[in-house]
Amino acid sequence: MINKLAVLLVCVSISLIACNGQDSDHAEKEQKKSVEATASVQDESQSEKKEQEEATKANTEEKVKPEYRVNKDTWSFQPIGDADPKVVLLTFDDAPDKYSLGIAKTLHRLKVPAIFFVNGHFLENDDNKAMLKEINELGFPIGNHTYSHVNLKELTEKEQEREIVKLNNLVEGIIGERPRFFRAPFGSNTDHSKKIAEEEKMLVMNWTYGYDWEKEYQDKNALTEIMLNSPYLGNGANLLMHDRKWTSEAIEDIVKGFQKKGYGILDPELIETPA
Repeated sequence: MINKLAVLLVCVSISLIACNGQDSDHAEKEQKKSVEATASVQDESQSEKKEQEEATKANTEEKVKPEYRVNKDTWSFQPIGDADPKVVLLTFDDAPDKYSLGIAKTLHRLKVPAIFFVNGHFLENDDNKAMLKEINELGFPIGNHTYSHVNLKELTEKEQEREIVKLNNLVEGIIGERPRFFRAPFGSNTDHSKKIAEEEKMLVMNWTYGYDWEKEYQDKNALTEIMLNSPYLGNGANLLMHDRKWTSEAIEDIVKGFQKKGYGILDPELIETPA
């Protein structure tokens, strides 16, 4: 009897060991399947991400076909081919100070483009860096207006290079791309600053007209009136404005006034820049 009981216990033990072995094998197989499935999903995700990046790159490349070219005698823009000549370009210097983001939001609401030319000394704190990033994410290209807003003609060549390149590096660190447009403070370009701008693949531009720094136009109505009725207004006009309270108050009326006169607002993406 004891022998029979012992044999029975041995059989039960063997059976349990076999079951546990099967369960272990099954668990290992399931774990392997799970790892393979996860790897497959990750591969698909990476593949989709790569396809999206390639599509974005292709779309960007398609977008950059230039339709306008700067006239370096008048700083206005002329159509290439059959592009509409009746346009004006909106630009804002000394950004991003107190009013640039508000101006950008107004323009975004009105669905019109512009260039914001920035100074590096405004980008020495996190709030203004965030402001610049938001302006760019609203769809507005960022231009280089030098780091310290100094007269380049009063600087050595090395100092000029630092003013321009240091700002490009800073802007790239904030928004992920380097500026494609350059405007010297006071319109004071030098041969060397033009050379640096060319090396940095930026288009040098001054302006056709602007008034918001003059005392008599530091008022919403006065500024609107002169911007819309300047004797210098014409096809391709390159309009200079600034990060100023009265400019932020007037910009909607200025835009609507140009549109009422039949002017389109020139998209900076359609401007020919150095390759």
